[in-house]
Parts: sequence; C-alpha cells; structure tokens
Amino acid sequence: MTDEQRRPWIVGVSGASGTPFAAAVLRGLLAAGESVDLVVSRASRLTLLDETGIAFRDGHWREDLAAWLARGADGKPDAFAVGGAELERVRHWPAGDLAAGPSSGSYPARGMLVVPASTACVAGVALGLSKDLLQRAASVTLKERRPLVVAVRETPLSGRTLKQMVALDEAGAVVLPASPAFYAGATHIQDLVDFVAGRVLDAAGVPHRLYRRWEGELGGGSRGAQDR
Repeated sequence: MTDEQRRPWIVGVSGASGTPFAAAVLRGLLAAGESVDLVVSRASRLTLLDETGIAFRDGHWREDLAAWLARGADGKPDAFAVGGAELERVRHWPAGDLAAGPSSGSYPARGMLVVPASTACVAGVALGLSKDLLQRAASVTLKERRPLVVAVRETPLSGRTLKQMVALDEAGAVVLPASPAFYAGATHIQDLVDFVAGRVLDAAGVPHRLYRRWEGELGGGSRGAQDR
C-alpha cells in the first residue's frame, strides 16, 4: 500500500490505567486489515511500564510494540502472535512531535480512537488545548468531522469531568467508558478486556470477533462460558 492509498486509524494511548485495552484494540485493528498511526503519550509510558514492565522507547518502538501486543491481560508474555507483516501497517509518531502528520486536517485518516483516555486527556480535548500530539490529533479529528472514540477509564467521575464528557459528546465524539459487561460469558480477565476493546471497534465500525454478542436469549452467556 502506498502512502497515497493509506488511510489509518489514529490510536492515542493516554496515561490512564488500562494499557491492555489499548493492546486489544490495536490487535483488533490489525486483524481487520486496518493501518494504524500510533501516538503513545509520555504519561502512558509510565503506566505501560508499571502495568506490563515494558519500556516504550521512540528509538525501539517496533520491538517494544511487538512485546506489548504479544502480552495477555493476565501478564503472560507470549499470549498472542502478532506477525511482522501486521506491524508493518503501524506508523509511530512521538507524542511531542506537533509537526507530525496527524496534527494536520489534510493528513488522510479514518478517525481516531483514544484508549484508554485519562481525565486529563478528556479535559485537554474538550477544551481544545492541544498540549501534545495526542490532544492535537483528537482536536483535528473533531474539526474534520471524523469519528472520534474516547474510552474513558476513571472512577468515580467528578462533576467537572462529566461536563467535559458532555462537551465531547456535543462536539461529535463517542464517549465510551471502559466498562466491561458479563453477558458475553467472560471466564478470564482477557475476556473482559476484549469486550471493552470490541465496543471501541464497534463504535468505529471496524469488524471483529472479540466478544460474544447479545442474541436476545437469557442464559446464553453462562452456557457460552461452560462451553469454553
């Protein structure tokens, strides 16, 4: 695929707890054949190091990303196989690079997924602060009327943050709290993570098979869990 044909999803990872959600979304996008532009904020690198032990480095981002995507939500280092061909569809932009492609509305992109989104990130995007590339790319996504999904990971939520989430909704974003459901028959922590990731991809219109969908039949989730 040439640069002229490439229209990636921009994935922004902010400093909230929940780096396994981001990994599941990235795997889902790559499995669907999508291209990805990745922006990992400075704060999120501390969270990633704390939650996984992986240090995400700009100079070695491809190796670090491969280790991150291979890791399961339970901490197993080789839970998933992500091939080199899939990683070739990822482009990484340093969070401090405000001259990067996604900082401009003329840069071709399908939309943006912020997973997880901290309350600081929510505030920055709602107020249009553009303090780093993640916030700038989200602001560009809104002004260009492209899909923006913001997976908020915080509890409890303050009144100020709730108002900022309403502002994002009114601006056209999908505000998607990272709230797993249990009707899909979860038996493992990865199932709960994949449910949230699947809902993010649903909001973006990207096909996936990350969770069992509701089919209008009571008890289906418990039966699905017994079958595993």
